Amino acid sequence: MPLVAGRPHVVVVLALDSVIAFELGLPHRFLRAGALDPGWPGPPTGAEPPYDVRLVTLDDGPVTTSAGYAALPTHPNTVLAEADTIVVPGINGPIVETGVLPEELRRLAATARPDARWLSICTGAFVLAGLGLLDGREATTHWCHVEAFERHFPQVHLNPDVLYVDHGDVLTSAGNAAGIDLLLHVLRSDLGTEAANRVARGAVVAPWRAGGQAQFIDRPVPHESEAGTGPTRAWALERLDEPISLADLARHAGVSVRTFTRRFREETGETAGSWLVRARVERARHLLETTDLPVDRVAAEAGFGTTASLRQQLSGAVGLSPLAYRRTYRAEPA
Repeated sequence: MPLVAGRPHVVVVLALDSVIAFELGLPHRFLRAGALDPGWPGPPTGAEPPYDVRLVTLDDGPVTTSAGYAALPTHPNTVLAEADTIVVPGINGPIVETGVLPEELRRLAATARPDARWLSICTGAFVLAGLGLLDGREATTHWCHVEAFERHFPQVHLNPDVLYVDHGDVLTSAGNAAGIDLLLHVLRSDLGTEAANRVARGAVVAPWRAGGQAQFIDRPVPHESEAGTGPTRAWALERLDEPISLADLARHAGVSVRTFTRRFREETGETAGSWLVRARVERARHLLETTDLPVDRVAAEAGFGTTASLRQQLSGAVGLSPLAYRRTYRAEPA
């Protein structure tokens, strides 16, 4: 659900037994203001932080993490009833193996508000599916658990090839680092691109990997003899306001178009064309949020050329026209 002015957005992290240790800490790392300095933009002086992150367990006792140490709840599980957003990190164990949720988990989940937003990381999707929150919907989870998920939950349209899926009220993500991508996506949606970028810089992670990007790449690390396309991507980002063709990118990399196309997909999991459009949309979003430039200037600065082109690409990416996007994300929370 959207943030409400005047009070923190309550995020409850539900830690189940055998919770994945890495994923358990992600909501606190990326949403709790005090944990994010430097990088977190912070609320205005004297204002409440945008999020209040709380950790609960089923029985209010410690849970064993995948790393072997115990994690203690910060709040009683009754606060789940107050949650604006509920995050279920990945788990190992019986729920993943059988697809069956314990009754105490169902009872606790039933206390959640009808308008609460649910997020899952990795195998946390098994919990959301077991609660019926994903019935008839597209969802994702870690690619290595696809067979078990499809066997347990045939009513869910599983897409194992993406990083995350956002339905607004229910969001699922793939394993481990895709949880970071999902939380940054939530930050962008709640507070705007600038806030998400600053948090990403503070955490030293990529500010944006699109949800539709592939979970894994057959050759994620190119051979040393095949120089990476990173320098060319950096070169392109400095020139987004200029016409940039695939031939221009290949020429800068010093290889043929065919070779560049192959290497680019191997390194990024997407085509150079889709990456360039996404980078331009990101530039346009930043300008709409942080400047008063007219929309035609934003279109030119982002490399779309015309307002119509910008409107088409931005609407396809976030479902809003440039003016509607600016009105939404130049609001006080951003």
